Amino acid sequence: MLLAQITDLHIKRPGRLAYRKVDTSAYLRACIGKLNALRPCPDAVVITGDLADFGGAEEYRSLRGMLSALTMPYYLVVGNHDDRKALRAAFPDHAYLRGASEYVQYTVDLGPLNLIALDTQDPPHSGGRLDGGRLDWLTSQLARYGGRSILIAMHHPPFLCGIGHMDAQGLDAHDAQALEHIVGAHSNIERLICGHVHRPIFTRFGGTIASICPSPSHQVAYDLAPGGPSAFVLEPPAFHVHARIGTRWITHTVYVDDYGGHYPFYDAAGKLID
Repeated sequence: MLLAQITDLHIKRPGRLAYRKVDTSAYLRACIGKLNALRPCPDAVVITGDLADFGGAEEYRSLRGMLSALTMPYYLVVGNHDDRKALRAAFPDHAYLRGASEYVQYTVDLGPLNLIALDTQDPPHSGGRLDGGRLDWLTSQLARYGGRSILIAMHHPPFLCGIGHMDAQGLDAHDAQALEHIVGAHSNIERLICGHVHRPIFTRFGGTIASICPSPSHQVAYDLAPGGPSAFVLEPPAFHVHARIGTRWITHTVYVDDYGGHYPFYDAAGKLID
C-alpha cells in the first residue's frame, strides 16, 4: 500500500504568480508528472489543504484540470486558503466532500488503511480549529473502525514547529490538546499527516507519528530564531509517500526535480566503484 501526500498547492488564476514570484501551476504539473512516473505507482494521493490561493472558482477550475492528469485516485482536504463552497462546486463528482455538516470531513476505505480527513478551517482566520463537533465526529469514526489501521489527514499541524510566524497561525492550543488525548487512546492510528508549514517536519504526538509535508512549490524558510521574518524560499519541491512495508508504515520524502542518476554503486563485475 502506497499513499502519496502533496500539500499547499496554492493554485492561482491562470497566468498569475504567488507572491509575484512562484508559478505554482507549473510546479504542480511537474509534481503530477513525478507522481505518475513512480514505480510502483501510489494507490492514491491525499492533498492536505491550501489547494487554491484565494479559494476562487477560477482557481479551482484550473486545479481540477491539472489534477485530471493523475493516474490514481485523489482526495482533497481543506486548508485556510480554501473555500468549502467553491471547492464543492468545482468537484461535484467527489461525493465525499459533501457530508452531513458544513465541514469537509470524511473517511475513505483504502484496503489496509482507513483515511480520516479532518477540516481545521476557521474562516476568516489563518489559524485552525477543531471545535463545533469536529472532534466528536472523529471519535465516532474511530469507534466505527475499531482496530483497523488509521491515517488522519488535516491541514493545520496540532503541534508547534518553532517557526514563529507559522506557529502564530497554527491549530488552537486547546483543540490540539483535545486531539492529542483522543489520538493517544487509539494505538491503531499509524500517522497524523498535515500541511500548512511547507516543510518536512516530524514529531511524536499522542503515541503516534505526526508529520508535516513539504510543498511541491515554495517552502517556508527555516528560521527558529524568536521573531524571525515571515518568508519563503525556493528549496527543492517535494512530497511524501507513506508506505506499508511488512507490518510497519514508513514515510519517504520524494523530490520532484531530477538531480541526476540512477548511478550504480557497483561495476559490472560486482565490485564497489572507487
